[in-house]
Amino acid sequence: MEVLIDFLLKRQSEKIAVNWLDGKAYLTLLQKDSPRAREVLQTHFANGVVPLETESGIDYEPLQKLLVQQDFQSADRLTSQTMCAAAGSAAMERGWLYFSEVAQIKNVDLNTINNLWLVYSEGKFGFSVQRKMWLNLGKNWEKLWLQIGWKKDGTFTRYPTDFIWSLEAPKGHLPLSNQIRGNKTISIYLAHPLW
Repeated sequence: MEVLIDFLLKRQSEKIAVNWLDGKAYLTLLQKDSPRAREVLQTHFANGVVPLETESGIDYEPLQKLLVQQDFQSADRLTSQTMCAAAGSAAMERGWLYFSEVAQIKNVDLNTINNLWLVYSEGKFGFSVQRKMWLNLGKNWEKLWLQIGWKKDGTFTRYPTDFIWSLEAPKGHLPLSNQIRGNKTISIYLAHPLW
């Protein structure tokens, strides 16, 4: 346990960018029935290990809490709402994004959302994970849908029942992107210069 505490404190003091190892150490300590672990987490990581940076004034603490709890289905819904909020009032009112609105999301905010998913999923989930897979598959959407579990036997996976809301899901499975209006929105995410 002390090894994990030292690991997190050292990385925090040296301002090392968080990754999924920080998330795993944090989640492991969170599950320990130890006064020392509780004290360190409350003192140094009260809201989690991911810095919640924003240029849009969005509070990412609720998303971080859901991901810490591994409530991936609720986190996915909140991610969609948060992306709409970051894109502006029209997207927020509508409840979904036009592909042209993705550019309105500040890089800092998009990066925070991606980091939250990466850190608390052991590196399995996030837009950057999906992008890497998409590129490795030659930008072939059909192959990507199959590999991340969004399509099976020629049919798109039914929401929410057929998606896997745990770390047992295929790599890149989450967060979801609505495909009803085609793949333009997700193609903008995955081609984003941030990654």
